[in-house]
Amino acid sequence: MPPITEVEGRRLALRNLDKVIHPATGTTKGELLHYLAATADALLPHLYGRPLAFLRYPDGPDGEKFFTKNPPPGTPGWVKTAEVRRHEGRTARQVLVADLPTLMWVANLVVEFHVPMWRVDQGHGLADRLVFDLDPGAPATIVQCCEVAGWLRRRLERDGLRVYAKTSGSKGLHLLAPLRPTESARATAYAKRLAVEAERAMPELALHRMKRALRPGKVFVDFSQNAAAKTTAAPYTPRAQPMPTVSTPVTWEEIADCDSPERLSFRIEDIPARLDRYGDLLGPLLDPAAGHELPPD
Repeated sequence: MPPITEVEGRRLALRNLDKVIHPATGTTKGELLHYLAATADALLPHLYGRPLAFLRYPDGPDGEKFFTKNPPPGTPGWVKTAEVRRHEGRTARQVLVADLPTLMWVANLVVEFHVPMWRVDQGHGLADRLVFDLDPGAPATIVQCCEVAGWLRRRLERDGLRVYAKTSGSKGLHLLAPLRPTESARATAYAKRLAVEAERAMPELALHRMKRALRPGKVFVDFSQNAAAKTTAAPYTPRAQPMPTVSTPVTWEEIADCDSPERLSFRIEDIPARLDRYGDLLGPLLDPAAGHELPPD
């Protein structure tokens, strides 16, 4: 029988805690769960009210990986879910991680947490965050992403938006700006305009088109994750990478000083000390009063 753990009054069967998920470091499933429990105060507010999608990797990053939005079989009755519109007017339920027991239950499945830019209590597709996913094409790295990020920050600030950053936990950077509730289609159109501007300003470095043949050596400025149906890796989520890396909030000073990919690569063991030092660098995203209007189209 798996060990039964009680978390805030909920009984959870946590299985295979000694299973190695990241062979490169020997990181076990139990260590991943411990990380999530230790950082829950920072992570949970970024998940509240957002219907989640999960990338599951129960046998580690080299095993089978699959993306799902549906509650998995055996979902406990106490786990909150929300009805979400899908394609062609259909709806389906998705999990809401509202508390520590739900976080631990989901973490037991070994997942990445992916969130939309809107909350169910504001209405489907009303974005309260703007996002850019800066994805480098080799031989470009996060170092080049930092250069593009600086340009986008200055451009967004000209329009009155405050910008915050985190590593993707993989190769690139995510930029986020708090919005007053805005139709996702409008947020996407605005983000696309700025991605096009970035390519025009830095044609040797930035790219707004996804075409693979154009990607080597450039930074793809992905604006599409602002769409209501899309999701982005949540702050503080572990990633299905060889090392147990984390999508980690970073300062603009760290971005300006980045001269090698290693400087902006953080693992689960690095996050508690960063939270002690900086607190939640993305905390302003959680303040409804911090949201800005987009400029007129």
